[in-house]
Amino acid sequence: MALSAATGAHAQSAPASATKSETTAASALDAVLAGSWRDPANVARDGYRHPKETLTFFGLSPAQTVIEITPGGGWYSEILAPYLRDGGQYIAAVVDPASVAEGRSRDYQQKNKTTLETKFGAASAQYGKAKVVGYDPKAPVFGPADSADLVLTFRNVHNWRSAGQAEGMFKGFFAVLKPGGVLGVVEHRAKADVPADDKSGYVGQAQVIAMAEAAGFKLQEKSEVNANPRDTKDYPNGVWTLPPVNGHEAADDAKYKAIGESDRMTLRFVKPAS
Repeated sequence: MALSAATGAHAQSAPASATKSETTAASALDAVLAGSWRDPANVARDGYRHPKETLTFFGLSPAQTVIEITPGGGWYSEILAPYLRDGGQYIAAVVDPASVAEGRSRDYQQKNKTTLETKFGAASAQYGKAKVVGYDPKAPVFGPADSADLVLTFRNVHNWRSAGQAEGMFKGFFAVLKPGGVLGVVEHRAKADVPADDKSGYVGQAQVIAMAEAAGFKLQEKSEVNANPRDTKDYPNGVWTLPPVNGHEAADDAKYKAIGESDRMTLRFVKPAS
């Protein structure tokens, strides 16, 4: 299958051949991106994360059941949940705190879960029927088999890989998706393959594709919408040297601000229909 790159970050208008439903969906996404409920600090990152172009590339539509894996503080939740509120279903899949040993790790996962639940509960007009569900990373199940249209993960693969959980996660994605369903992956992109114990936060694009294909997925298309050629990927604190973490000396702030956020692969996989 020939693989083509999606159009660049500035291609925001619907093509002339777009259907009425596609145009309506794009307008709805524009309205959500302009929503007053979005955290200004999150909006400020749109220029790095390209949410409209990324979600359009993944085929997001308002009637889908969408599962976002470990959404953190809810950067994409602020977009996806309101967009899917009326016609679809947004599910935030987080690590079940009970599946983690007592201590700092469990406390961390409980904080993540509570943060999202509080966010959704405080603004029901925006988040509607959004759900937070827990999964066990040692044996991940994200919902009933063949129940989701779209599974999304943003900048998480390096964590799963370092924990030895990546293969199981991709198998879980495959199981929960309907035949023909899509897996969308955005991840910090290394220059080449990296060893299993790599601590840089970057992952080789070929490695991610191989993990997805081993789980049964087919690579449908690649996009360079989240590429950043200024990212040299050789920093003392790995990807966390760059914004938004900014793990560097204050004197170097201008240097890393000029680089911006990491170079990221954007990959669309499909679960074969048969």
